[in-house]
Amino acid sequence: MSLGNPTKGMLAAAVLAASALFAAPASAEIKNLEIIAPANAGGGYDQHARAMQQVLQDHKLASSVQVVNIPGAGGTIGLSQFVTAKKRNPGLMISGLGMIGAILINKSPVSLDQVTPLARLTGEYQPIVVAADSPLKTLDDLVKKFKADPGSVSWGGFAVGSPDHILYGLLVKAIGGDVSKMNYIAAGAGGEMMASVLGGHITVATGGYNEMASQLQAGKLRALAISSPQRLPGIDVPTFKEQGVDVELVNWRAVMAPGNLKASEKQVLDDAVGAMVRTDEWKRIAEERGWIDLYLPPDQFAAFVKDERTRIEGVLTELGLVK
Repeated sequence: MSLGNPTKGMLAAAVLAASALFAAPASAEIKNLEIIAPANAGGGYDQHARAMQQVLQDHKLASSVQVVNIPGAGGTIGLSQFVTAKKRNPGLMISGLGMIGAILINKSPVSLDQVTPLARLTGEYQPIVVAADSPLKTLDDLVKKFKADPGSVSWGGFAVGSPDHILYGLLVKAIGGDVSKMNYIAAGAGGEMMASVLGGHITVATGGYNEMASQLQAGKLRALAISSPQRLPGIDVPTFKEQGVDVELVNWRAVMAPGNLKASEKQVLDDAVGAMVRTDEWKRIAEERGWIDLYLPPDQFAAFVKDERTRIEGVLTELGLVK
């Protein structure tokens, strides 16, 4: 990542330039920025990376912004490459609630201790959906089917320990079911998961509302419930709570910077992201995609991540996903 107009000498000494590249004034445009989306195209991490790419470039906060998808293991493969990259500037990485669980469950050799929490960006409530031709018409139908034969319900989600998995576990516990009998299938994200539920390969699917909004509006999917505390404006989907099931979950998404940044380096990135989230364009994209504004700057976000890791470890342990 370079700022301003680097000299030929800086370019020649690129391998040693990490600190110098951040030394430009905080108002300088960030150049040659890479944003890692640690998942396949179409999912929440990818959507956030590409929204950042668009807004940062449109508002001249950064230029030559590239999004790189590195899927696998709930985002921990992307995290590992982000942490261990040495010969090139790794730029930024999208993260979120799901990565915390994936690190614990996959016993990842790298952790969020090795990155710099830069900003919490948004949150998203999750519907659970079935194919339009599914015999399951309501949440109650799904509950009855699971109670009658737990193995007959396949629960499709992004990865083991992801917010999708956590949501299903909370649902099963709330209805008095046995979490150990859940047939959870890591079906990927975005289009990959939608193809699985539409093709009848999984019973139910979940994810961010925007990931399946077009299929819902086209009548190809049917939403049985959504994890918000009350109905969302413009979204005609009943909550779990209004159907007598005490479940609520928000999937937050964030952006991380490389570890061991100098204060001046972090300030450059903080200024850019802070300016980005204040733009009308970012706010419009968030509204269109059903993202809730949960922005936190670096220091507040770092404290939040610390508390969240403790909370999620407790939830996953209770659900039997971490021992």
